[in-house]
Amino acid sequence: MKKSKVLLGIILGIVVAVGLYFVNEYWIAPATTSAAKSSGEFPQAPDFALTSLSGNKINLQDYKGKVVLLDFWATWCGPCRIEIPGFVELQRKYGNQGFAIIGVSMDDGPQPVRQFYDTFHMNYPVVMGSDKLGELYGGILGLPTSFLVGRDGRIYAKHVGLTDVSVFESEIKELLSAPPGHKVSDFKSVGYTASQDIQTSTPEEVNSVVPGVDLSKLSPAEVKEFENVLAKGKCTCGCGFTVLKCRQVDSSCQVSLEQARTAYTKYLKAHHG
Repeated sequence: MKKSKVLLGIILGIVVAVGLYFVNEYWIAPATTSAAKSSGEFPQAPDFALTSLSGNKINLQDYKGKVVLLDFWATWCGPCRIEIPGFVELQRKYGNQGFAIIGVSMDDGPQPVRQFYDTFHMNYPVVMGSDKLGELYGGILGLPTSFLVGRDGRIYAKHVGLTDVSVFESEIKELLSAPPGHKVSDFKSVGYTASQDIQTSTPEEVNSVVPGVDLSKLSPAEVKEFENVLAKGKCTCGCGFTVLKCRQVDSSCQVSLEQARTAYTKYLKAHHG
């Protein structure tokens, strides 16, 4: 009986140890860290202009020359709440060296954000975000999601999930060491590296009647004609919708996006040479 209890204790100990390992590995440690390379290039951070909680205009273009941590978060998000005191310290420590944080709250309204801002003594601007702003940055599928933008306005890293402040600090120091406007071609992200590239979009793609496809080269009549083309094709992702319907109800679907873009290239070639 004693041997059985000892054996059971050993097994439970192993289970707990493995469980703690995975908690640290996949929750406490960065859930996803992606080096922001797209076809060998670091993509430019999409511009936006919003008003902060304090009433100031926040335009990302005005931050050129600085290293920017763009943090998508919400007051109801536990991991976000854990990260923010570290961000306050980073802003205090590196703010006079050309570093800035912009918080993008994905809360439904500003009231709980104002209360949170005061309670946590946040020392950087916070704006109210939206799904369309998130779509400019490839879609925000989980919170927190943070982007590190270099002095040249390019996205160098994306972190999804609770990330240790030391990871941000290491990457911030590397980007701060570069001259304003200089591309850091040899940038090395810290932590886990996801295989997928960081996706960004333009306002024309986000606001399109076919989300993800810039139809600005088409006339209104051609847009309608192209919509009909997509309405006749079936999306192969398994949703059962047409390509057009899938794009409209699920803009994050990469299958319908690829089909729509391929169809658009063919349509443009046929009608515009």
